Amino acid sequence: MEYQFYGWERANAPAVTDEYKGIETPKDLYDALSDIWCEDTCAPRMRKDWSRDNRTLGQCSITAFLAQDIFGGKVYGILRDGGNYHCYNAAGGCVFDLTSEQFGEEALDYENNPEQFREAHFAKEEKRLRYEYLREELKKYCR
Repeated sequence: MEYQFYGWERANAPAVTDEYKGIETPKDLYDALSDIWCEDTCAPRMRKDWSRDNRTLGQCSITAFLAQDIFGGKVYGILRDGGNYHCYNAAGGCVFDLTSEQFGEEALDYENNPEQFREAHFAKEEKRLRYEYLREELKKYCR
C-alpha cells in the first residue's frame, strides 16, 4: 500500500499488545482501518462530507486513542478553527497521524501541542460509542 499519512516514513512504533493479531506497526493499523473506517465511525458533524475517497475524515480522535491502545505513547491535539482538536499519536519514538490525509495539502503543525485524554473526549457518548465500534470492528478484522 502507498502511504501518505503524516509520519508514515518513521511509523515503526512496535505494538505493546498482542490483542490485535497482525497489527505490528502503525502502517499495519492504517491498512486495517482503511477497510473499516466508514460513515458510522465519522464524527456526526462531518458525515455529509465523508466518502471512501476521504475515508479519514472525522476519524481522528477515535483512531488516535485506538492507536494508543495498541502502541502506547500519548495522544496530542492540534487546535482547529471552531475549537476542536485534531488528534495524532507520539509512540515508540515517532510521531504519526493516521488521519492526516483528510486535510489534503494543508500542513499541520505537530510541535508543542497539548496532550489529549480519552476521558475528556469520551465524555461525549457518541464519540465513545464510535471508538468502541471501531475497536470491535478491528478485533473482528484481526481474527
